[in-house]
Amino acid sequence: MIKTIKAAVAALLLIPALLSCTKDQPVQPAHTLNCQQPAFLKAGDKVALISPSYFTPMENVTKTADVLRGWGFEPVIGPNVGKIEAGKYAGTVQERISDILWAFRDPEIKAIICNRGGYGTIQLVDQISLTEFSRNPKWLVGFSDITTLHEMLSCAGVMSIQGTMSSFLAAGGTDISSTLVRDLLKGQVPRYELPAHPQNITGSASGTLVGGNLMTFAPVVGSSADATAYDDIILFIEEVEESMHNIDRQVNMLLKTGVLARCKGVILGEFTDCGKELDYQSVEAMLRPYFAQFGIPVLCGFPGGHDDVNLPLVMGARVTMDVRQDGATLSFNIDGTQTPVSTGSAVTKSTPTSLQRRLFLSGKALAE
Repeated sequence: MIKTIKAAVAALLLIPALLSCTKDQPVQPAHTLNCQQPAFLKAGDKVALISPSYFTPMENVTKTADVLRGWGFEPVIGPNVGKIEAGKYAGTVQERISDILWAFRDPEIKAIICNRGGYGTIQLVDQISLTEFSRNPKWLVGFSDITTLHEMLSCAGVMSIQGTMSSFLAAGGTDISSTLVRDLLKGQVPRYELPAHPQNITGSASGTLVGGNLMTFAPVVGSSADATAYDDIILFIEEVEESMHNIDRQVNMLLKTGVLARCKGVILGEFTDCGKELDYQSVEAMLRPYFAQFGIPVLCGFPGGHDDVNLPLVMGARVTMDVRQDGATLSFNIDGTQTPVSTGSAVTKSTPTSLQRRLFLSGKALAE
């Protein structure tokens, strides 16, 4: 008993010393993401085409293969691409997992492009060991439902590319969303210059880029695929065909689970065809107060997501955002040749895509 009392007293006496040690020292983040950068591609490298989510017509896949040949790469199509399960999925869970593992394990394959989003990647969480990605790092490209795979790769410590997929590349691969992915794979890293936006919050920040499609990454918060669980993050959010109240609900969940408190900055992408049932000027105007309470910069209007222009982002990369009254810049602190890209010019030169096609490709419409 005497020994126990002495130990307790000693512990109490240590408290002032511990407080004095931490008082004048910055609090270090509990854990941050440190992702490795896959190698850039060279002429003749193999690029795999896989379907981790919804089914993609083989016509789109073969047209994309032609585009990749035109870029100087050798396309290889996943063994299970073309299969259909339950009328929508691109095969069973195990078949989709099999193609992912095939692409990552083959040392001759240097990059992976997903054919389509839709829905289904949440079924893959905890079904693939993250060491499969870290052991064989290579670029994976996709967006929308592919956000889950980006989250998994980030948690595995590997960078990836949120960018256009086969469903869009099949149109010829000459639009800026496609050519920037091509150039990025070859080592030309975009440095984005954006026009001013009325809902921007000025400031500068650096951190690791995570996030993507809101309805895809929000459900995996707390799971093994939760890249938002780390400190020192820059959060990217985009959405398509969702009500304002559902977007508000998901962002409130991010607030209440501590995700927003871990953000150094926020990038808001496209909120394509999202509802206007609430009396806000825009989705950005509705969300702005949530971020403002943390005193972090917010960059609005980045052309990434489900609209006509979907410029690539390097997920898991350290990025620097500088938001000013007259505009903003977003740069990736990775190896490669930095290339200035004006997002305003990219949007102006874009070719409109029909609403029905956008909804179909996102899995929110039954047919084109």
